[in-house]
Amino acid sequence: MLAFGSGGEYINIFSGLPVKIDYQIMTSAPFDVFPDGLVGVVFDCDGVMIESRDANREYYNRILAFLGLPKMTPEQERYAFMATAREALLSMVPVALHPRLEHAARTAVDYGTEIVPRLRLSPGFRDFIEWLRGRGLRMSIATNRIDAGLQAVLDFFALPDYFDPVVTASNAAPKPSPEGVRIVCKAWGAAPHTVLFVGDSENDRQAALGAGAVFAAFDNNDLEGQLRIRNFAAFRQTLEGVAMVDNAEIK
Repeated sequence: MLAFGSGGEYINIFSGLPVKIDYQIMTSAPFDVFPDGLVGVVFDCDGVMIESRDANREYYNRILAFLGLPKMTPEQERYAFMATAREALLSMVPVALHPRLEHAARTAVDYGTEIVPRLRLSPGFRDFIEWLRGRGLRMSIATNRIDAGLQAVLDFFALPDYFDPVVTASNAAPKPSPEGVRIVCKAWGAAPHTVLFVGDSENDRQAALGAGAVFAAFDNNDLEGQLRIRNFAAFRQTLEGVAMVDNAEIK
């Protein structure tokens, strides 16, 4: 059986000591992970499609400053990166100030002009989705952003309309709930084990596994997954030999 190690390499995990094989040399794909083939790929947004930690930090710190509060702690940053904006703000702001949150979020920062330009598309992402498209694989997004926040990202980067369905905290329970991944599987008519969810957080992992999908841990050595992906170049090589199946074939 083959799996990915923390450095992006394959590791033989049959009995005995692990043997590392560099993924750039190993061209065969992990067929054992997708014995019935792959229908499509579901992407988390922040930390996978886009690099947004600095932008998110700026957004929350401006709101906190408006409320007279100190900047985020490292622990708050980690939580905010996985949670919805509402969950993050409610956790950081004292209860007595909660009634002021909506006004603060509207007044302290203009997300579209002051935050979105700080976002960066993950290197190789655009080429990767074009490659998936060429192979006939389906694509979706499952994010804890709300509809407006995700649309701002899609518009800013002029990303193609390859993603269907698009699942956000506006239309499904936020991760770690598996509801969003289940919505994708149902929309595709696909068995969960033929769907790959790519995420970078424990919330993503729980959402994928709770729905029965295959989970790929993206650029996070501390996160477990059936696959571990270092970047989109390595990701493409991982999927090169995996069979693509029509979503009507596997139920």
